Amino acid sequence: MRTVAEHLAACLEIARAAAPLDVVLLDAVGCVLAEDVVADIDLPAVDLAGLDGYAVASADVAEAAESSPVALEVMDAVRAGDMRPTRLVPGAAILIDSGAPLPLGADAVVPWTDTDRGESRVQVRAAVAAGDNVRHRAEDVQAGTTVLPQGSRVSARQIALLAGIGRHRVKVHPAPRVVIVSIGDELVEPDHAREAGDVFDANGHALACAVTDAGGQAFRVAAVPDDLGALTETIEDQLVRADVLITTGGLSVGQGDTVKDVLAPLGTVRFDAVSMSPGRQLGVGTVEGTPIFCLPGDPVSAQIAFETFIRPVLRQIAGWQDLHRASVPATVTSGWHSPARKRQFVPVHLTGSPSRGYAAEPTAQPGATRLLALARANAIAVVPEGTQTVVSGDTLHCLLLDA
Repeated sequence: MRTVAEHLAACLEIARAAAPLDVVLLDAVGCVLAEDVVADIDLPAVDLAGLDGYAVASADVAEAAESSPVALEVMDAVRAGDMRPTRLVPGAAILIDSGAPLPLGADAVVPWTDTDRGESRVQVRAAVAAGDNVRHRAEDVQAGTTVLPQGSRVSARQIALLAGIGRHRVKVHPAPRVVIVSIGDELVEPDHAREAGDVFDANGHALACAVTDAGGQAFRVAAVPDDLGALTETIEDQLVRADVLITTGGLSVGQGDTVKDVLAPLGTVRFDAVSMSPGRQLGVGTVEGTPIFCLPGDPVSAQIAFETFIRPVLRQIAGWQDLHRASVPATVTSGWHSPARKRQFVPVHLTGSPSRGYAAEPTAQPGATRLLALARANAIAVVPEGTQTVVSGDTLHCLLLDA
């Protein structure tokens, strides 16, 4: 029997970070950078007005006040993007838009609200100091600065920065394409009529969502019956588009469980009992070089196994540095017996705060696999293999599901 740590190591061993791709900015969203991004321009490239108003020499308005305004001639107007060589003369002002280049000779901007908004001559009612309301050249980004290090995730904020410094393409680790195959004669789609013995396919939908949440691209295949030919054909067809293949169901020792029979001749998939609860029989290996992971058919066990083993794999392929969910210590509100020599994963509802500490309440009797309990949980409490009795008030580490 494998330990959880041994099975996780085997999963991570066969899944390396994807080779970098050079992509346009919009295709980089959600991906992890595979390069350091170095700015080759200053941002801003020149001194800019920080707001709408009048560009002035601060010395000319040093005595300006509400009761004794200073009058200046308005000699020009500068709009955003206007790169004409404009020079301010002493005793004058230039009407300026926010984001427009600051004229030579000007060292501050007087806000509209501190003037009478004159067009040919303006009354300035407040003094400004040199540098007031000015965005100075390179105050945001200086050329030569590493603005985004390798390993950064690209989201809207990073896209704004990349576009702002003129980058059109970046190298990223692409999101892994993950195919999910649910197996079982009894499985039907949730929108179909359910007859006696039928089971709605919860795993296909849930795992597709879990893959997306982990940063992968999910491709869900309609449930495949327990038939050697059908399953073999499905797996061979899906290998064309899969960076990772996940099967769920078909792992019991009994009639109609075909996963082992199908995968044995196709690749190097190993099946082991893993010392965890819930879940037991799991498979990991490769088929034609594609990593494949075999999960139980029970939806709760499948979700726990995904969180424990496959989510870290997908993040590793996508280039993430942090592979695992964040965890916090929490005090359990009740006690229970945990299976001997197994790592137990218990859905819990976590309350509290970093300053006050956290409390974890199981959402069902520990050991029971209940979909409702998993849906109501916001964390998973982890009971170590060496602990058989959990006592109310004990502290367990809890994986944060909604972080």
